[in-house]
Amino acid sequence: MVAATKKLTVGVIFGSRSVEHDVSVVTGQQIIRALNPARYEIVPIYITRAGKWLTGAPLGDIKTFQNANVEELMGIKEGIVSPSTQPQGLIAPPLAGYLSRNSLKKIDVLFPAIHGSHGEDGTLQGLFELADIPYVGCGVMASAVANDKITAKAVFKSYGIPVLEHFLVRRSEWKANRGEVLDLLDDVGYPLFVKPATLGSSIGIGRPTDRNAAAAALDVALNLDRRVMIEHALEGAIEVNCALMGNDEPRASVLEQPISFEEFLSYDDKYMRGGASKGMKGAERKIPAPIGAELTAQVKALAVEAFKSIDGRGTARADFLIKDGEPYLNEINTMPGSLAFYLWQAEGMSPSQVVDELIRLALEAHAEKRRTLYDYKSGLLAQASARGLKGVKGFKK
Repeated sequence: MVAATKKLTVGVIFGSRSVEHDVSVVTGQQIIRALNPARYEIVPIYITRAGKWLTGAPLGDIKTFQNANVEELMGIKEGIVSPSTQPQGLIAPPLAGYLSRNSLKKIDVLFPAIHGSHGEDGTLQGLFELADIPYVGCGVMASAVANDKITAKAVFKSYGIPVLEHFLVRRSEWKANRGEVLDLLDDVGYPLFVKPATLGSSIGIGRPTDRNAAAAALDVALNLDRRVMIEHALEGAIEVNCALMGNDEPRASVLEQPISFEEFLSYDDKYMRGGASKGMKGAERKIPAPIGAELTAQVKALAVEAFKSIDGRGTARADFLIKDGEPYLNEINTMPGSLAFYLWQAEGMSPSQVVDELIRLALEAHAEKRRTLYDYKSGLLAQASARGLKGVKGFKK
C-alpha cells in the first residue's frame, strides 16, 4: 500500500494597506481557486486596509468581501506571520500575553498576492526571509527595484535594455517650485505621462496634453507617492506584454497585445470592463501579438534579460512599447494581476499547473538559500567576555 503524500500547507496572502487593495483581493481569490485542495491545505490570510492580519476559511470566498465588517464574521480571527524562525507560520498577535505566542498554523509555503505598497515592494518578502519560510515570487531586492519605476529603469538602462527617456519630480520640489517644474514640462513637450513611482494597476497615472492638465496630473500623482516619473508619450506605439517564469533560467510566455479603450490601459480597462472577478483576463487583447517572429524573439530575449538583471525569480510580467519596430521596456511587474494565468493558458498550462510550478520554484529557491552560510563564529564575544569591551579592538570610550 502506497502511503498518501502529505499535503503542503500554503498561506495565500492578499489585501494590504495599498491603493491596489481590491485588485489584490481578486488575485488572491484566483490563486485560491487554482490551488488543488487534494494537494494543498489552503490558508487564506487577509490584510485589511488598516493593516490588520486576519485568517479563516470564509476569507477563501470572494463573496465574504461584500461584507463591510469582514473581521466580525464567524470563523475569522487575527493571525500574523511570525518573523521568528520558531514557529514558522501564523501566530496570534502579541496582545494576550504569553499564551498568544502559541502557533496558530505552521506554513510550508507562502503565496503573496499583494500588489503595490506594503507587499509587492519587498517589505513582505523581507518578513518571509526573516521567518525563513519558502515563498512564491521575487525576493526582496527584485521586488523593491521593480516596484520603483525610476530605480528599475536606471538598472535596465545600465544593462543596455532600451527604455524611454524620463525624469523625476519629488513632492517637495513640486510644493516649492510649481512654476519651474511646469516650465520644464513645457520644454520637454506634450503629451507626457505622469506616473507615481511605486504604484501599479495604472492608478494615479495621468496623460496631460498641456500645462494646466500637467499641474492637475502632478497634484493627483504626488498625493499617492512622494516621487513621480515624467515620461514623454510615445505616440503611435503599441503595447506588448509577456509573462516570465523560472529562477536562474526563466522563460518568457507568448506575447499579448492589449487593446485599450483609451490612449493607455486605465484601471477600468484592466479590471472593470470584463468583470472585476476576471482581473486582467477580462481586458481585450490579441494573443499572440501580431508583430512578427523576429520582433517577438527580440522582445522575449529582452524580457528575460531584464528579469535576470534584477535577480528576479518565480514569476513576473514584462511590459513593452513598440514603435517603428523598436521595443522599449516599460516595466517589470513582479506581481502581475491574475498571475498572468491567461498568457500561460495560451502556452497550454492551466491555472492549477501554473501555481504548482510557482510553488515548486519557491521550494527550489528556498533550498538554494539554505546552501548559503549565515553563521560565522568569530570568537569576538568570548574575547569581550574575558577582557571586557575595552579589550576589544575598535572600542573607544
